[in-house]
Amino acid sequence: MGSIGNLITTLGSNARTAAKTLRTANTKSKNSALINIAEQINLNRKDILKANQLDVNEAKNNQLDDALLDRLILDDKRIDDIIESLNQVAVLADPVGEITDLKFRPSGIQVGKMRVPLGVMGIIYESRPNVTIDAAALCLKSGNAVILRGGSEAIHSNLALYQCIKQGLANTNLDEHCVQLIDTTDRAAVNALVQASKYIDAIIPRGGKGLVEAISKTATVPVIKHLNGICHTYIDKDADTDKAIKIAFNAKTRRYGVCNAMETLLVHASAAGKVLPELIAEYALKGVELRGCEHTMEFSKQIIAATEQDWDTEYLDAILSIRIVNSMSDAIDHIEKHGSGHTESIITENYTSGRRFITEVDSASVMINASTAFADGFEYGFGAEIGISTDKFHVRGPVGLEGLTSQKYIVLGDGHIRQ
Repeated sequence: MGSIGNLITTLGSNARTAAKTLRTANTKSKNSALINIAEQINLNRKDILKANQLDVNEAKNNQLDDALLDRLILDDKRIDDIIESLNQVAVLADPVGEITDLKFRPSGIQVGKMRVPLGVMGIIYESRPNVTIDAAALCLKSGNAVILRGGSEAIHSNLALYQCIKQGLANTNLDEHCVQLIDTTDRAAVNALVQASKYIDAIIPRGGKGLVEAISKTATVPVIKHLNGICHTYIDKDADTDKAIKIAFNAKTRRYGVCNAMETLLVHASAAGKVLPELIAEYALKGVELRGCEHTMEFSKQIIAATEQDWDTEYLDAILSIRIVNSMSDAIDHIEKHGSGHTESIITENYTSGRRFITEVDSASVMINASTAFADGFEYGFGAEIGISTDKFHVRGPVGLEGLTSQKYIVLGDGHIRQ
């Protein structure tokens, strides 16, 4: 533990120093770093894919589950997406230094708020190599130094991407310690990082419920988290049938191993006969296992009886729970009881019903006539995201640039003294 402790102390000290310089870095420098990192990734594409293949081969030998394996795999398309996310973040407005709410007080002073970086972030994540770049990009642009700790299953991929980050920073003359990667797979490094309150201002864990719960219990540093993504789609009695089928199918099948995938479909009883026969057939062709309430099971012998546990499960797999409800109130009650506060969607042509749903459902993202798959920082215009917070303080939903900043009060005077 001594060597691990020394490692975290060194990384933390370097990050604190880098954070001071990054806090005053201008937008042009930060954007140049992002563009240079993107260029390095493109230049080193073959090496990155080769490193990723080492991770994938080892993951298969270790029988990594399908959801994590899907997140681990890189190909040319995913590398293109990583490069695009860097370019997207580069063109976003820089939140640092923004002054808002400036008002004159009766005393003559002006009081307002200035947006500032949090300081030093610790990002702990599983499997997804793209998080190495997303986290680095968002932290750089928002003026935060960051210490990254990826999962052991992606160590080769992460190291290859990190080399691109280091070179991109060097080409921009920014402190190379603005972004640092923990290169050991020793789990003791995670415990040391989340307790390094002298150096770290906030921790973001991005991974499965087990990882997030473990970090939340051991951390002495504030944690921005979401535990799971039990997302719901509710097909209302006034839903357009074609829209409902298209959205419900996409919400489940676009990708199974992601936190914004629909895990439970709620259908109003009067709409069930219009949408379920076709949806069940489409899910069957896609190989989705269906688990339903008694009423749902009447539509197909292939549907397995859902248990109470199913309503509380984030499958991250080709499995879907379906419940038929008698009213929107029943649907909202179900979401309140079994949801995780991530993302819910209503399919309806009734304006009043849609407004009621987005008002009463207390989740980080609530949608009308759209797939839950849109709950994503890139789709929300953040360029990328570090995670999706189901907390309510200090940030909620996809965590982008603004979520990695805070505000301080500023006071402007001209010789003013308090009487």
